[in-house]
Amino acid sequence: MTGYARAEQRETWGRLAWELRSVNHRYLDLQIKLPDEFRAVENELRALASGFVTRGKVEAGLRYSTDAEQVKLVEVNAQQLHAVKAALELVAKELGSSSSPDPMRVLAWPGVVKTQDGVATAPVAEAVALFKSALKDFSDTRGREGERLAAYITERLQQLALLVEQVRTRAPQVRDAWLERLRGRCRDLGVDVEPARLAQEVALAAQRLDVDEEMSRLASHLQEVKDTLVRDEAIGRRLDFLMQELNREANTLSSKSQDAEMTRYGVEMKVLIEQMREQVQNIE
Repeated sequence: MTGYARAEQRETWGRLAWELRSVNHRYLDLQIKLPDEFRAVENELRALASGFVTRGKVEAGLRYSTDAEQVKLVEVNAQQLHAVKAALELVAKELGSSSSPDPMRVLAWPGVVKTQDGVATAPVAEAVALFKSALKDFSDTRGREGERLAAYITERLQQLALLVEQVRTRAPQVRDAWLERLRGRCRDLGVDVEPARLAQEVALAAQRLDVDEEMSRLASHLQEVKDTLVRDEAIGRRLDFLMQELNREANTLSSKSQDAEMTRYGVEMKVLIEQMREQVQNIE
């Protein structure tokens, strides 16, 4: 199921921005992209996301930047810098390297840069809280998409129900037409068929052509789909199963059909079921 959300927060320490997006996927594929300062809470973020999303390919990305004014408050931790310098000199000596280290990379080393209040720390708690807010908006957008999908599926359920009634109306006509053809052939061949024998053939034909049981099951599955759509829980996999059952009954109808109109009904049913099945893949 598709969805999108964005949440941003600005404070004296800088700016945080979350962006969440999802595309259709049969299972949950969650990808979280974080700056290094926030890696420690990745598992916590995954657990939070799993509480809102159970299906779809979801990408969540966090951007973190500090305000320009905050740079004035940053100072170098001389003790840590000397320790890093000594380590670099030792490595350079062992490797026989004469190149100088990149100052920006040295400044990025944990503990080298500190603020007046101590070592600079990323606003991890704020990032987690903002992620929760973004997840709520993200869930709401997916909910609206789910309502559109439910309306789409409901429309096709109504069309299927109409086809079921058309099949039930047509089935006796097909049986009577078959019986009339059988009698006509007997007359054309000049064969005098015993009533008992004719009744036996009619009974066998009626058994082969009868699709009432299939249509009853199909109607029952249609009602089950309707009931499932209004459940307040994850319903995607249940709908997957119901689509398989609907398709099975439509296939049986097509295999039993000896009438062009009945065959057309079967084809239309399978087209509608396939349309629903494709959309069901997007539902949690």
